[in-house]
Amino acid sequence: MTHPIENLLLNFVHNLGNPSLLLEAGVFACLVAVSWLMLTALRRRADVAGQMLLSPAEWWRLVLPGLLLPLLLVGRAVLGRSQNVDLFNLALPLLASFFAIQSTLYLLRRVSKQGRAPLSLQYGISWLLWGIVALHVTGHLKAVIAAMDGIGFNIGNQHLSLYSVLVGLFSLGALITLALWLSKLAEGRLLLAMPGNANLRLALSKMTRGLLLLVAVLIALPLVGIDITVLSVFGGALGVGLGLGLQKIAANYVSGFTLLLEQSIRIGDMVTVGTCYGEITQIATRYTVIRGLDGSENIIPNDTLITSTVINHTLANRDSQVRLTLQVAYDTDLAVARQLMLEALDQVGIALPEPAPQVQLSNFADNGIALELVFWINHPEAGERKLRSDIHWGIWERFSHAGIEIPFPQRVVHLAGTLPASPGQARTA
Repeated sequence: MTHPIENLLLNFVHNLGNPSLLLEAGVFACLVAVSWLMLTALRRRADVAGQMLLSPAEWWRLVLPGLLLPLLLVGRAVLGRSQNVDLFNLALPLLASFFAIQSTLYLLRRVSKQGRAPLSLQYGISWLLWGIVALHVTGHLKAVIAAMDGIGFNIGNQHLSLYSVLVGLFSLGALITLALWLSKLAEGRLLLAMPGNANLRLALSKMTRGLLLLVAVLIALPLVGIDITVLSVFGGALGVGLGLGLQKIAANYVSGFTLLLEQSIRIGDMVTVGTCYGEITQIATRYTVIRGLDGSENIIPNDTLITSTVINHTLANRDSQVRLTLQVAYDTDLAVARQLMLEALDQVGIALPEPAPQVQLSNFADNGIALELVFWINHPEAGERKLRSDIHWGIWERFSHAGIEIPFPQRVVHLAGTLPASPGQARTA
């Protein structure tokens, strides 16, 4: 079957000598001026409201074509009743393709990490859309579509062709990108509505993203020609799979939403799970990431956090108590030792004023008197290893200058037939 070729570019070139083209060009220029005035007014209004959501370049690449496209469609419909509109016929697909490319790249930048889409993906989308426009302008698009539509096969009552599969894949990618962008937009709105409830906001954003992705898939499947009713068979197979081998994965997903909704643990909390201690940096739908104080990241299945004991050190209060224990000799002036230990702590400058730091006499040990420096800090995520080291250095320097002995293991020996020495004179044998 042959298709008539309508070359928009040649039609425009052949109409260059027609006086009606001047009127068409004048109307076109007026519509561009109106779009530019509308863009200027919108930018000024957004600037006054303090809601500059787009960069200056994005205003020109996105908003201006978006304003100009409907005006050109209306202008072509009105002017086309009385004369040829070859300029509009050529400009509309070019402008529409430019707007589609810029919109797609904008969405990709918004949904990708760090706001950057892969250059290869950007170039691929640009070349694909510009290629489609080139075929349309030169009048060969219908023939190419017919050729791709002739390459296919039947699956039951469904006919799948190369063209339908490509359209379905492109539509699915576009709809998924749009769904991800809408989910990020919804997450930003939730952040403004619930600034202090990170867990609930995260749970709602994940459910919104899942729902939007499901809607995108349900819309894209009919475009390929796949009947949605076949999903009932897939749903039955999925139910059997969950009952046999995927129940652990399903339990992790359900546990993830349970953790987010009940808020027993939150991002930023310091927790202990078994032998793992650290800060919660991510709560995903299947697992939770706990960053240890040494920088290692532990991936804990959400089901483990539900079924095992979790010690949350910062659930109700981020203040954490620290205890440093050391021994001094029995002949030490304990008042001086206590003062020097508090001075070493004060030099580090990390303890909270309330409750006040104190030195407690915890035990009369075999080799000396056990003293315990007790204080509170409000940022346990910074770790205690360096903190303890700094305080121990300060205590060691002060004890050395004051002549206070930190004892090592001792044994007192009494010789037969002699009187025992006083406690201050007993020495190690």
